[in-house]
Amino acid sequence: MPRTPAAPAGKNRDFDEESEMTYDDQRFFKAVRRDPFPGRLTAGQVSGMAALVAGWRALGDADDPRRLAYCLATAFHETGGRMQPVRETFAPSDAAAIARLERAYASGLLPQVRRPYWRLDADGKSWFGRGLVQITHRRNYEKLAEATGVDLVGEPGRAMELDVAVRILVIGMRDGLFSGMRLADAFDGRQADWTGARRIVNGRDRAALVAGYGRAFLAALG
Repeated sequence: MPRTPAAPAGKNRDFDEESEMTYDDQRFFKAVRRDPFPGRLTAGQVSGMAALVAGWRALGDADDPRRLAYCLATAFHETGGRMQPVRETFAPSDAAAIARLERAYASGLLPQVRRPYWRLDADGKSWFGRGLVQITHRRNYEKLAEATGVDLVGEPGRAMELDVAVRILVIGMRDGLFSGMRLADAFDGRQADWTGARRIVNGRDRAALVAGYGRAFLAALG
């Protein structure tokens, strides 16, 4: 597929979906329709993938289709295949997300949670997961706000904007802001650790599954 120069790490250029889509988009969408999608694509899925590809071309740290494929795979998994920003629990509103998390916590379904991060703080804000890769806790909103230049602390709901969600995912995975592990640690000139790459975002949770999505997206990118 045609290549465009990538921005150096830490240089966050603005991106435009039309100007940055230099890959064979018709071939790509035809391929992903079969795998990992179940035979059809919605307009939201198409626009989400197009925005993420454009974001990677503008913000990615290397012209490496494996890294882009794993970004797409992560978004696919974290959004339940929607490829659009979502709230934690896939709730339709902030209030619904908070209520669902509170019920799950009260029922003992979230034993790993020590402090209910979704409860409104003194400023009336909730720090539940939002976006293409669901960032939680105020400290992570603060970290990603500094990295992206978007006021996610003053307005955490901005993580639900597609262009902002793309910045969060690409910059966060590029620079290791979620766990300390970067895309470059899993994908370099010598290796492609598709399973281990899950540690970039979420430990080993569903690592093999997400790895399979990544390989499917890589095949589609050509």
